[in-house]
Amino acid sequence: MPLQDKRIAFIGSGVMAEAMINGLITQKLLTGAQISAADPREDRGAELVSRYGLRFSTDNATVVENADIIVISTKPQVVGQVFSSLNGRGSRASMVLSILAGVKIGALAEGMFNPNIVRAMPNTPAQIGEGITVWTATSEVPDASRDEARALLGALGEEMYVDDEKFLDMATALSGTGPAYVFLFMEALIDAGVHMGFSRRDAERLVLKTVRGSVDYAMHSGLHPAQLRNQVTSPGGTSAEAIYQLEKGGLRTVISRAVWAAFQRSVALGKGQKRKEESEDV
Repeated sequence: MPLQDKRIAFIGSGVMAEAMINGLITQKLLTGAQISAADPREDRGAELVSRYGLRFSTDNATVVENADIIVISTKPQVVGQVFSSLNGRGSRASMVLSILAGVKIGALAEGMFNPNIVRAMPNTPAQIGEGITVWTATSEVPDASRDEARALLGALGEEMYVDDEKFLDMATALSGTGPAYVFLFMEALIDAGVHMGFSRRDAERLVLKTVRGSVDYAMHSGLHPAQLRNQVTSPGGTSAEAIYQLEKGGLRTVISRAVWAAFQRSVALGKGQKRKEESEDV
């Protein structure tokens, strides 16, 4: 077991951190006694202690004091404060794993005073163990620590290693932000159902089951989505008419532009750039 006898410290105790903690304990990869977590909210700490039996502190430096692995799971905008709060204590860990969007490996290594960096991008379905996480590591991270990273990320669902950091910003835009696109599409379908005359409850049930069944069928069939679409698109039928309108409205182009915008935002976050509106507010 890669994580046997390891002590893990989470800096930031939000939704994704809890998803990982829950997965690690549920899969019996770690016990609560091996986990410590930091968060500025004491009430949040009380929740986690009650649920998982872990150790908690509002002080980042305290939780990393004896940690073998540090997981940084705060908002990317406060990573500079995280570095300052540790005052060099991050150098003692055998590995630092970051799930922060846009924050580059170089900045993590410098801020943590530690060359053994794993950078990862999970997504929302990780909360139920159905996520997929894209990750990479510095050359200094040994094979044993890479196995530990796989075990940690496997608690969230599937994991996919890439050998170049540039793919992390791409993954942020595609799979990391991807659930938001799916949820918006589902919301639009539900609204269309209500517009036709379904109750919102019935429309939601129809859409959720349709989306879930379509994804399961796609994964089991092994066919390209275009082939699957052709299976349900009869000449002159309802699907053909609907798809014609979607294509006419530029659905593919809008999706492509949205993903590209998310990718550019991820790159900008890594450079510490603010959006124009944020800059004007300062």
